[in-house]
Amino acid sequence: MLLQAALNGDRTTAAHPALPVSVEQLARDAAACVAGGARAIHLHPRDLLGRERLDAEVVDEIVLEVRDACAVPVGVSTGAWIEPDLERRLELVRAWRAPDYASVNLSEPGATAIMRALIGAGLGVEAGIASVEDAERLAASGWGGQVTRILVEPARVSAADAIERVEEIHTALDRLGLAAPRLQHGDGEAAWVLLTDAIRRGLDTRIGLEDTLDEPDGERTTNNEALVRAARALGAGDRVRSS
Repeated sequence: MLLQAALNGDRTTAAHPALPVSVEQLARDAAACVAGGARAIHLHPRDLLGRERLDAEVVDEIVLEVRDACAVPVGVSTGAWIEPDLERRLELVRAWRAPDYASVNLSEPGATAIMRALIGAGLGVEAGIASVEDAERLAASGWGGQVTRILVEPARVSAADAIERVEEIHTALDRLGLAAPRLQHGDGEAAWVLLTDAIRRGLDTRIGLEDTLDEPDGERTTNNEALVRAARALGAGDRVRSS
């Protein structure tokens, strides 16, 4: 099982003072998370003013420095909120060379075109599936067999409803014959519920300040490394599971 560290997302340091923004902070956090047991990194590159960016000169530089610091695959976001204009977003993504993979939200307009652009640039795709409808969009796209992994990631779901929601998504993925490796995670109050459920299912998972600011016991976390170590303590990561 893979444990991925999601370092920052669209949050700012107003959410948590330890949230990494600069390339130096991202590289430091990535290395610490790998030392704690993570084997992949997901981050949202920022410019010198702390703004999320998709420009190749920002994305490639940050990914190269972070990967050099942590020596594991590093992926980024293609979120439509970063660059709302689809044609401009496609132009920026096509210029990338450094990321190992990028996440694509199937719920966003133009997701199929973004996947095509990434694959055309020789980059991996993490297909973000938040609903049964997203699973159907991935199947209809024709790219389902070429993605690096499928992210089962219902957004803003309550802890009480989280397991039912992912069960619906997994059932749909199975029905549609989408057999790429799956990484299951949640955010907010569902983050630890869905991480624990991913461990039970034997799936890849992720944790980090993008997804939650709290430890499993509800206490505010110290940083990304502490979240990774807490996930490892629960059984996430590359330990061999007993039969």
